[in-house]
Amino acid sequence: MALQQLSDEQIRDWSREQKDEWWFKNVFRSEMPQLTLRSALTGFLLGGILAATSLYIAAKTGIGVGAGLTSVILAFALFRILSNMGVAKDFSILENNCTQSIATAAGYVIQPLTSSLGAYMVLSGQIIDGWKMAAWLIIVSTLGVFIAFPMKRRFINDEQLPFPEGRACGVVLDSLYHGEGNTGMFQARLLTKVAIYIGLFKMITSEGWMKLIEFKLLRMDKWAGMVEPWVLHERFDDYYYMLAAKYEWWIPKIIGTDFKTLGLRLTLDGAMFGVGGLMGIRVATSCLLGALINFVILAPIMIDIGDIHPRLMNGKMVPLSRAEIVNQWSMWWGVAMMVAGSLTALLGRPEVFTGLFKRGAKVKSSGADLLAHVEVPMWVSYIGVPVFSFFAVAATHYFFNVPWLLSAISLPLIFVLTVICTNSMALTSWTPTGALSKITQFSVGALDRSNPASNLLPAGMTSAIAANAANLLSDIKPGYMLGGKPRHQAIGHVIGIISGSLAAVPLFFLLFLRPDANGVRSTGTIISEQFAQPAIIQWKGVAEIIANGVSKLPSSAIITMVVAALVAVFLEVGRMRSSKAALWPSTVSIGLGVVLPPESTIAMWLGALAFWLMGRKYKTPGTDGHKTWVEGCEPICAGLITGAALVGIGDAIVTVLIG
Repeated sequence: MALQQLSDEQIRDWSREQKDEWWFKNVFRSEMPQLTLRSALTGFLLGGILAATSLYIAAKTGIGVGAGLTSVILAFALFRILSNMGVAKDFSILENNCTQSIATAAGYVIQPLTSSLGAYMVLSGQIIDGWKMAAWLIIVSTLGVFIAFPMKRRFINDEQLPFPEGRACGVVLDSLYHGEGNTGMFQARLLTKVAIYIGLFKMITSEGWMKLIEFKLLRMDKWAGMVEPWVLHERFDDYYYMLAAKYEWWIPKIIGTDFKTLGLRLTLDGAMFGVGGLMGIRVATSCLLGALINFVILAPIMIDIGDIHPRLMNGKMVPLSRAEIVNQWSMWWGVAMMVAGSLTALLGRPEVFTGLFKRGAKVKSSGADLLAHVEVPMWVSYIGVPVFSFFAVAATHYFFNVPWLLSAISLPLIFVLTVICTNSMALTSWTPTGALSKITQFSVGALDRSNPASNLLPAGMTSAIAANAANLLSDIKPGYMLGGKPRHQAIGHVIGIISGSLAAVPLFFLLFLRPDANGVRSTGTIISEQFAQPAIIQWKGVAEIIANGVSKLPSSAIITMVVAALVAVFLEVGRMRSSKAALWPSTVSIGLGVVLPPESTIAMWLGALAFWLMGRKYKTPGTDGHKTWVEGCEPICAGLITGAALVGIGDAIVTVLIG
């Protein structure tokens, strides 16, 4: 069934009541099941899995990976198979849409764990109780839901704004259920096969899994005399260094610093390959550019002149490493470029602001509300917003010792910035939460420089609320296109928030706060070689600048910060004025490349390059190559990410269980 939509003239000239009447008569599917027990349970379970995957990838890259289309394809395939087996009825299109809302909400809720909350723990040295983390996430994310719904009827019903990402989900859902051929099952098989293959590869590179298989199951330590499990090295340059040590081969260096110290490694990381395929060649190349400038040019020079050096910590000498390079020097210019670039990009999109004041007169009602029985009643937000605002302020105060006044002061900023963020999402599928949260961080930090939580947590609250409000409306867009009930999607979003919080918080402790040999956990393990936590580094860097200023930094770091900020502004302005904007590098991605491990950046670039080349090779729609590499790009990338992430998470669990 072709998706119905209003013409530009109808959108411009009709009142909201006329648009509601058109939707009710032509699109609304009142009798079709939507939020059912099975759609809620499926969404809850998929949401937990996708929240775990999102946490794993965000910790490695600082990038939020959307879970919408992955959940759509998996839910479609699962119930199509069960239907063919005669075990269950096929999912309705609206049940799938509701499952997608739940799963994507679960994926979004993890964002503070790898940004503001993580940065707070690293700076303060305090480990937050798991129940406090989960409660805070649920409260602030649910507040975003209450704030979003008063905007729904304006942005979606009246102005019919595009919400490109949400619309893409609606189009995919429609093609799965009403399109020709067997596209949905093909993409599901593609995703599953890739996930299995990359999962098996990840397993043989994981010490925990191989110890379980070789020692616990095959007992090779008994009959083969093995002391250590055989593991394929994911960093395949390890084999060169082993041979170099044995035969005294040449060790590659830059100005006296070897490649390993600089983090210039070659790794076979399927998850990063998939992330690169999703981010595209422009963003991946920008990340690579940042990594090359930092780790190939600037870092060796700064090590040579002594601005980056081994240091004493707790009476022990900490040797140079990629993490030390970033923490001592590089993160400052990387953060400066990301913040300056994102703010310039935000200010360079006037439609994000001017759109807030358009068409206000048409929102007035002229009679009975035709959709009163399917929309979320306004009284829910009128009660929910003040109640959950109080809960959010109270939780931020009692859990993190942020003064009541500073938490409360952030609330007016939250409401304004949420509207801006939602409007941006509606027009571009871009949520500028990073840039907007810095406004709160600097504003609150100016009032209290002594406590990093005073600027980190209110800013984290801003980011989480704005992201959930914007993403909820993006999720509701396909429901509106397909004739779904907004109330069901709102409830589904809250279910997803609970699912994501319950899955992500225990996993946070398992992956990033593992106890040492004495059973003691430390925040020093949150940032590691395995999990670079670039978003945490960015938030931590801004908080430290607010608290300490720049006087304690080396002069070279201050100079590069200023240069990086000016270059970011120049590049963003040039990109906005250029007729070939797609060729300009992304300043935020350049900064991201500075704080990411170069091995991850290289793997992402190789993934982006592979899919870009395949896209150029198989341009013609209808061919097998186009179907696999172009139409199947997202399922392949989702399979790479999901398979590698889940096996990596499983390795952490196995390691804990078998010691």
